[in-house]
Parts: sequence; structure tokens; C-alpha cells
Amino acid sequence: LDSICPFPHLCAGTPGLLMQHATHQPNVTTGGMRNCCCVRVLQDNGEDSHRISPSPVVHVRGLCEAVVEADLIDALEKFGSICYVMMMPFKRQALVEFSAVESADRCVSCGAKEPVYIAGQQAYFNYSTSKRITRPTNADNPNSGNKVLLLSIQNPLYPITTDVLYTVCNPIGSVLRIVIFKRNGIQAMVEFESVQCAQKAKAALNGADIYAGCCTLKIEYARPTRLNVIKNDNESWDYTKPYLVRRDRGKGRQRQAILGEHPSSYSENGYGPPCPLLPLPGNSRYKLTSVDAPDMVSYPLPQSSSSYSGHAPSSVAMVSGLHPSKMNCTRIFNLFCLYGNIEKVGVSKRFPLVCQTEAVHAKFCAVCSVSKQHAVIPSQVFELEDGSSSYKDFAMTRNNRFSSAGQASKNIIQPPSAVLHYYNVPPCISQDHLLRLCKEHDVPGFVKFKMFDAKPSSKTISGLLEFDSKTEAVEVLTVLNHYQIRIPNGSNPYTLKLCFSTSSHL
Repeated sequence: LDSICPFPHLCAGTPGLLMQHATHQPNVTTGGMRNCCCVRVLQDNGEDSHRISPSPVVHVRGLCEAVVEADLIDALEKFGSICYVMMMPFKRQALVEFSAVESADRCVSCGAKEPVYIAGQQAYFNYSTSKRITRPTNADNPNSGNKVLLLSIQNPLYPITTDVLYTVCNPIGSVLRIVIFKRNGIQAMVEFESVQCAQKAKAALNGADIYAGCCTLKIEYARPTRLNVIKNDNESWDYTKPYLVRRDRGKGRQRQAILGEHPSSYSENGYGPPCPLLPLPGNSRYKLTSVDAPDMVSYPLPQSSSSYSGHAPSSVAMVSGLHPSKMNCTRIFNLFCLYGNIEKVGVSKRFPLVCQTEAVHAKFCAVCSVSKQHAVIPSQVFELEDGSSSYKDFAMTRNNRFSSAGQASKNIIQPPSAVLHYYNVPPCISQDHLLRLCKEHDVPGFVKFKMFDAKPSSKTISGLLEFDSKTEAVEVLTVLNHYQIRIPNGSNPYTLKLCFSTSSHL
């Protein structure tokens, strides 16, 4: 198989395709060739009997997840004029249509002789069985004067509003109008000020993720050449007519916008930390010439709301961006128990899900978003990298800190800080003991230490630990919170408890 298929590492999946070797070996099943058009049967003379004939359309494989259309154009236009690109982001593939077959020949030949890199990763090329990429609309030619793009949002885990799309598109080219509709999933049309702006936006955004790992954009040229907007709201907006009144829906109640009234006037208060959207390609032709256009677009994560998409308040928080080898259900609990009682934690292949007992607690977790799910169900339990289970029930644990009104009153909802408050520690534990504990668990050590004066009759001590950064403090808390400290001749262990301090430094 290695001597026949030029891309053996890309061939995996569906069994049943046959390969006959030139050495007259019997037919063998490849055992897994998915989406591979480079399967060939060799005749006795070693020639290909099923070689794909040259085509102006080239099939590109092995792309990195972050690649966008502009990356392919930058890497492949040296072979000849490119007239169309179709991204297949979830397959990490693309189809590139050259204006002439000779250009495609140069691309495939060069890729077979030497590595061709796209966005820093080697890609692989072969002729497509198609002679032309099928366009979804008639207005697919950039020279046709079309300045309206059709955006299809794939895997839309978060709400998509006019404000979100404006924030995405306007830094690349001036946006005039946006219309969002739900025909085949979630789609939108965005009208730009000029055809050149639309071309830049398509090249820079086609195949990109609005949010990490989801809300992937697939962009084509739309059929209409102008959009008609009759009202300004979450689903349509005419930025040339700001006086268009939002029409209230339902019982006179206005729909609440996720990112506020307008992207240029939002406040970070209550939204949580800004989230990087996507880097624009380094080539200046895909950016605005204005110095005000940022290299990295950023905006707040979606936030919880009782009217969010019409769903009832959920007590399930969806967390992303956690280290796969360092985080598990217990460590997720150690962090989020500071903001409410945790019932269950389930880690999915894409996102960990934290279930809390009361819906109001979910909004305190500023580093996550409220899930549409209303319960964490252990449907597919698997083993994490550290050997622990991907699902754990914490409903009966004594480490929940909001089980009674008295307990809840002692817990101050506090955002992460570089100073940790520790308590419930036996009096015999010193500063050196705590430093050794950090070293044994491979977490950063604290730089400053303070122990509070305890009453003579007190059986435990407490104090403060200052770290170099909030990140280090969060790491220590997730690992050492609820650690069992055993002392010689002691009957029961002490449970070390940690939380973020109201102090910013010692």
C-alpha cells in the first residue's frame, strides 16, 4: 500500500476498496481508505489503469485546522491563476480550481516532487475527478460585480446575531447590510461596500472558526447583488440606516442582544474576558488599509440570559480550552465548586460539561458559557488520559460549599486572583510543608506566604499564598484544592481548602 498510494497516512476509514500489487499478490482489502481518490490498480507492466485524468480542479489534503481560503491562494497562485476555491474544513481538505489545466499540472507535479506548505503545514495534491467546481449560485464569479456573500455557519454551538457577524466581517471590509435566515441550518448574507471588500472577506474568513472549534464559516458568493432590510434587530441590520426601529416581538418585549446594542459600543462589564476570534492573514491585501483595523479581532464570549434563544435557564455550564492531560472531573470540580454546588461533571470529546444544582450559579462562572442541555447524562463514558473516568457524580460530596445558607454566607464569589486563601490546615503544617506539597504535585510554588494568627484553642490554621500570576494560582487550586493532609498519629485527614482571595497581593 505504501508503494502505491502517495498519501498512505491520509487513507483511513472505510474498508472494502481493493488494491492489486504489481508483484501478482492476491487482491487485498486496504482496511481503511476514506475520501481518497488516489487508489490505483497497477497492471502487470506497472502502469496505472485507473489514473485520474488531468483536470483544472485540484484536490488538496492534509490541511491544518486553522487554514482559510487566503492561505491556499497565497501558497498556490504561483502555479497559475485561481478562479475558485471550495473549503471542506471538517475534512481538512479543499478543492482548488485553476483557470487552466497547465496550472493544475504544475501544482500536482510540484507537490509530488517536493513539499508544498500551506499555512506552515505540508499539503498533498491530486487531480479531482471533477472538471469544474459546482457553484451554489450563478453569481460565483468575482468579476461579476457581486458584493454580497453567502455565509453558512457549520456546527453553531453559540448564537449567531447581526452583531456577531458585524464584528467578524467589518474589520476586513466595510459592511452595509446583514440578513440572517435559517433555511439550511444557519445562513446569512452580508453586503459589503464594494466587490473588493467582499473578495477580501471571503479569502480571509472562508474556513475559519468564529469561536474555537465551532461556528465554522463556509462562504460563497450570493445570488442577490443588494440586500433589502426593513428592520434593525438580531437577524437583520442596515448599517446605512441606523434610524430603523427594532420591532418588538411577543408581548411587547424586546429580544435581548448577546453582545449589546452594537459591537462598537459594547462594555466588558458582565461579559467576561475578551475571546480571540481569528488572526487575519499576514498579507495586507486581506486587511483594511486603515490603521484602525486590528490584526486580531476580539470580542466577549456569549453570556447567559434567561431569554437566551427562548430556552429556559440551564444549570449546565459548558467549559472549553482545558488542558486534556492535566484536567479531569475532580480538578474541574475543585475549580467550579467556588461558584456553586456541583452535582455532576461530564467530559465530552469536545467540551467538559459542569452540572450545578441551581441555575443562578451558572452565571458566576465567567470562563464558560451556559449550555442548552439541562442535565449531564453519562451516555458515553470513557477513560481520560490520566486513567480517570470522563464522568463523576459529586451530588453527595461534603466538599460542596453551598449546601446550606450558613455555608453559602461564608463563601464570597470572587474572580480568579494571584492570591489564594488556604484554610482547614493542621497547625503543624509550615510554609516549607506547603512548598514541598506544590513540588510533589508538579505545580508552581508560591512567592509570598502569610499565616493568620489563630486562637489557642483552634485546631486548624489559615493564611494566604501569593503566586507570580493568576494562571499559576488557578493551576494550584485545581490540583491541590481538597487535598487530604495526613499527620502522624492522626485518626482522620485534614481536607486542605483553597479559594481566591479578595487581596490582589501580600
